[in-house]
Amino acid sequence: MDKLEDLRHRFLQIKDRRNPAKIRQEIQEIEVRSSDPGYWQDQEQAARGMKRLSGLQKEIAEIDQLEKLISQRQTDQAEKMIKKIELILFFADKYDTLPAILSIHAGQGGVEAMDWAQMLERMYIKYCEKRNWDLRVLDENSGEEAGIKSVTIAIDEPYAYGFLKFEAGTHRLVRQSPFNADRLRQTSFALVEVLPQIEERDEIQIAEDDLEWQFFRSSTQGGQNVQKVSTAVRLHHKPSGIIVTCQTQRYQEQNRKIALQLLRSRLWQQEREKKATEITALKGGRTKAAWGTQIRSYVLHPYKMVKDLRTEIETQNVDSVLDGGLERFIEGEIRLLTG
Repeated sequence: MDKLEDLRHRFLQIKDRRNPAKIRQEIQEIEVRSSDPGYWQDQEQAARGMKRLSGLQKEIAEIDQLEKLISQRQTDQAEKMIKKIELILFFADKYDTLPAILSIHAGQGGVEAMDWAQMLERMYIKYCEKRNWDLRVLDENSGEEAGIKSVTIAIDEPYAYGFLKFEAGTHRLVRQSPFNADRLRQTSFALVEVLPQIEERDEIQIAEDDLEWQFFRSSTQGGQNVQKVSTAVRLHHKPSGIIVTCQTQRYQEQNRKIALQLLRSRLWQQEREKKATEITALKGGRTKAAWGTQIRSYVLHPYKMVKDLRTEIETQNVDSVLDGGLERFIEGEIRLLTG
């Protein structure tokens, strides 16, 4: 089979899985609903609909462009595009299509770990920027001297959870410390969590009586924009013990809605972990602690290397990885770990 014939065969597989006719039908249905003035009365629902419409239109545009490239025998461009689209075919979990919530928590090690957590925050923001993904920082807890203790970021793009879910785990950094005069070798750890953005669904029941709200002033740098109103929120879900905070939005109601969304995602995670524990117990195994074992090492000294410990993918171009160049690692995770 020559290259062009192989590309045609792979394209037909993509069409069979993506079902362009079904996508076009959903586009038409959303466009019809959005033409009704009543559709825009619920602005949040309308915004989700427009986001969904944009994603579907992008999918159709990609399929049409790929078909054109193959018909024009532009094999190099077509192959590059097919590899990108084929990754989505690995996504079998119904949550893989959803936007994501990514959190980073500094591990033990004080200022070193907090600086490492901030380096990871920058890395993932750069990765999202390279993909033209929209994101919002929902909550950030700065370190006393440098870096961050934790940060929570919403990545508001379809399939963001599918692409990023295998980034969850412990990330290890080895380098010469920039925080002491002797430049000693230091090992730091940070934990990455990735959750789907769960909207209001029947499967995630939250009773108002189970919620305890607290309101406080958002952290600011002072000056003219110093926060005078308690717009930040802390939400405690009493049955599970889960606590979430949000303080980045200007109005309290916006922070309340985001806190509820974070709570839904964390309740979903808790339920999944419970089921996974039950399955492991039935198989006679043991579950690892939530902190888990490290999934990737980033070494800056005495040599330079980033290595994923699951896929064995590695590179000496550490600067590129820390600047958001995660494509090779994420593609390897999806191909090896899905299913």
